[in-house]
Amino acid sequence: MSTLSGNKVLLVILAIIFPPLGVGLHTGLTSAFWISLVLTLLFYLPGLIYALWVIL
Repeated sequence: MSTLSGNKVLLVILAIIFPPLGVGLHTGLTSAFWISLVLTLLFYLPGLIYALWVIL
């Protein structure tokens, strides 16, 4: 497994635990992070789906 795919696996695991963390580490504090945070605060599942979409 290459380092790039290993990092992606780690980001997906972090996104499952706390979606904004995975998005924040992947994109930084951009609008994608804030959208993920709001979706996660409204309900966990939309935040998770959005985080996985951004990361993958």
